[in-house]
Amino acid sequence: MPNAPSASPVRPTSSTRRALGLLAILLVLMGFAFQGSRPLWSRDEGRYTDNALQMIASGDYLVPAYNVDRTNFNKPPMTAWLIAASVRTFGHNTWAVRTPYALAFIFTALLLAGMGRTLMPDKFWLPGLVYACTVFPFLSANIVSTDVFLTLFEALAGFGFVRAFLDAKARHPRRWAWLMWLGFGLAFLTKGPPGLMPLLAMVPFAARQNGWRGLGRLFTPVGLLIFLLVGLGWYAAVVLTHPGLLEHYLKYEVYDRVFTTVHDRHGQWYGWIKVYLPALLLGTLPWWWTLLRGMRAALTPSRLQSLWLQAGPKLFLLLWFVLPLCVFILARSRLPLYLMPLFVPLAMLLAYMLRARIDLRRTRQRVLLGAWIVLLLVVKAGAAYHRQPNIDNELRSQTFLAAVQNTRYDALVFIRDSDSQNDIDETTPWGMRLYLRKPIYGIPWRTADSRTTLCALAKRHPHLMYAVGWRTSVDEVTQALTTCAPGRFSILGKWDKHTLIALK
Repeated sequence: MPNAPSASPVRPTSSTRRALGLLAILLVLMGFAFQGSRPLWSRDEGRYTDNALQMIASGDYLVPAYNVDRTNFNKPPMTAWLIAASVRTFGHNTWAVRTPYALAFIFTALLLAGMGRTLMPDKFWLPGLVYACTVFPFLSANIVSTDVFLTLFEALAGFGFVRAFLDAKARHPRRWAWLMWLGFGLAFLTKGPPGLMPLLAMVPFAARQNGWRGLGRLFTPVGLLIFLLVGLGWYAAVVLTHPGLLEHYLKYEVYDRVFTTVHDRHGQWYGWIKVYLPALLLGTLPWWWTLLRGMRAALTPSRLQSLWLQAGPKLFLLLWFVLPLCVFILARSRLPLYLMPLFVPLAMLLAYMLRARIDLRRTRQRVLLGAWIVLLLVVKAGAAYHRQPNIDNELRSQTFLAAVQNTRYDALVFIRDSDSQNDIDETTPWGMRLYLRKPIYGIPWRTADSRTTLCALAKRHPHLMYAVGWRTSVDEVTQALTTCAPGRFSILGKWDKHTLIALK
């Protein structure tokens, strides 16, 4: 039998239902307020949105792609699937793109409340409240990325584990373990191996509780089958149909991210200090002082020994936070959003630390909480309405439409002075597709097949708009067009450091 926490879950009462209802209302307010007000910003937001729009346009939901010529296997398709489903349901707009992120934020906090029902039933709502009011997860829920969904599915896996291993009164603990593996499957389908990070804590904790029997309860045959079908089914399908893709995943997406600086994401030995330390200090506001004091007390040798001997919930949560954090620190590819899933165990640990101090029956605490929530919403609104010309895809689309006026075009092609298609993938403003409702292409001009691609697009689209980067020779581009589309093009003028060439 699993070791039970100090308190056991209680049956739902009217006060419990009321607390859950109030938490849900608060989460909906915080999750959806100003959620569709901020336009898409460049890089990841544009890429994932473009991939989703391409799925809708092509009807091919198996292969993520920027357009009919360029696939994007850097990440599994879950993020694009969720955005595409939302756009098809709610319309072709920014609010629809961000709606899955608001829902992920809400359900992650509710899953934390579900863990609270087992681990601290007297204040089960507190972990969800702490998570929702913490700066990092609240603001990150407005960013189009893989990490918000990864956090949700890892929280689902953590919820299943807590019910299976830490709830002595749970019925059918094996089924909760199956739910855990479903969460891992969905997480793996969202971001690959990072989705399995909580296993770094679950394996030693299960072994500490019941030895080999504990590991047997963790790695159940049915659970592993669920993971294989949900998490690896898509990978098997695309690897079998796309030669070289397995090597791409194993080398570029796993080995290079962990051991090399190929991805150019703060790979220096001190990179984790620049990236992760500010994210943890500022991102844990308003609780960071509580966290610092709690961690100092928990990480003393005597306290660690006591936690290990007890093998209770606090040990599991500490392992869940610390062990993946060590991996992120050692890996050579580092971005702040990588830490997003760690705010699930962190919120649970903070709830333990704040458990005796938080009493929302006190007027002062309710006023302070309300003021903090208003401040968070003001910051979110400020980001929504503060325009950023260099990264704002909506603003760039508006200036582009003003430059082309009534000129007809079927697609927009960016030509950049580069010899790398990966560079084009990183720098092309793919998010403009949402606002222009036209396919976006990118051509690295210094590659051997750039002129062939230029002419192939001219043949495919009778009306085309080329945006030639300022470092690229416009004369070379027009000479190439003269050979394949003579008399069909004209130079419109300048736009955003690009020369616009219209193909008629």
